[in-house]
Amino acid sequence: VETSYQRRNDLIGNLVKKHREEKHYTKADLSHKLELLGIELDRFELYKIETAKKSVKDFELIGLCIVLDIDFEELKKLVEDAS
Repeated sequence: VETSYQRRNDLIGNLVKKHREEKHYTKADLSHKLELLGIELDRFELYKIETAKKSVKDFELIGLCIVLDIDFEELKKLVEDAS
């Protein structure tokens, strides 16, 4: 059985873009901050994440949440609201 969030592949990308813009980070800024955590995502890869053209690996998601101050409860609500 396919749930509605499985049909939506833009959930994380939209969340990343929202938080990145709220912090006034460019994709290059975000890429640099992730690199300090040992996560290599260049600005083109971040563009692909934000436009749902690239899936996010678990460790990338953790890094994005740390750098962008995304709370687990916000992620949980995002998935619940989509289902």
